[in-house]
Amino acid sequence: MDQPTWKRPHRAKFAGVSDAAQQRQMPNLASIDLNLLVDLEALLQYRHITQAAQHVGRSQPAMSRALSRLRGMLKDDLLVAGSRGLVLTPLAECLTQMLPSVLDAIRQMMNLSLAPAQRRWKVTMAMPDHQAVVLLPHLLPRLHERAPHLDIVTDPLFSGALGLLEQGEIDVVVGQMDAAPLGYLRRRLYADSFTCVLRHNHPALAQEWTIEAFAALRHVAIASEPGELFGQIYDRLTKLGLQRCDPMVVSTVLTAAVLIAATDSVLVVPSRVATRVAAMLSLAVIPPPVELRPYEVALIWHERCHRDPEHRWLRGEIAAAASTAGYTKTSE
Repeated sequence: MDQPTWKRPHRAKFAGVSDAAQQRQMPNLASIDLNLLVDLEALLQYRHITQAAQHVGRSQPAMSRALSRLRGMLKDDLLVAGSRGLVLTPLAECLTQMLPSVLDAIRQMMNLSLAPAQRRWKVTMAMPDHQAVVLLPHLLPRLHERAPHLDIVTDPLFSGALGLLEQGEIDVVVGQMDAAPLGYLRRRLYADSFTCVLRHNHPALAQEWTIEAFAALRHVAIASEPGELFGQIYDRLTKLGLQRCDPMVVSTVLTAAVLIAATDSVLVVPSRVATRVAAMLSLAVIPPPVELRPYEVALIWHERCHRDPEHRWLRGEIAAAASTAGYTKTSE
């Protein structure tokens, strides 16, 4: 959609006048009191000197002086007497459409210097669904208390996540990465191990929990990105030469947990995830009958944001949330 004309960058061109000459003719911003733009905004909105003064917290004489200075600065009357009060000149009508975007840009610029509790901003975090189930219940209350105007967006897909970090499309990644590539940084959040989840009255719970019994069950798995460790349980069974069915793959951990509660299937998930979903659905949690190596969950970000105070504050809050959930926190 085309921008309205008044939103498009515009600079008057004069025939026979070069850009350099025009630049010399333009007013020097250092000689202009930009606070007058706030007064101008109120005057254009209310078209009444007393009401405009009340809006910005000035006295009526002070606003009258501001209008006089604006008239001199812009070389235009701006507001003139009409039959029903003050009316806008053609230049003032033009400024009525231009000024809001100018002042909004200035306000947004100044918003960057506010403390997190005062700012209105958004953070996009890439994390798999199962880690969101564990981390967000501890993180969101912290952020709501310390930065009430912060909006959190989570993305479960990791495809191209490193490139999106570099481009600023996402702010941080929470996931499994043993080492950060050049240009990226990594902070360990916590370690975890894998466990099995079954319905609380599953027939397998009354039998010996062997590798053969485990392999004979129908498995449910959560869709994962290449390189994640959830496939290792099935790889391990293949190496053991045990007959098994390929797992039924679902998109989210809660979908998987609901299926486990209603069937005789088994689900292998990180222990912290298992504890949370088991409490919600009265599931049984038991160790796998095969040895599975533990793994680490890390916070990853790009070097472009490493020294940014806002980003550093956010990373600290994520690490603190991990710590309050009983995880081990380390310094950057």
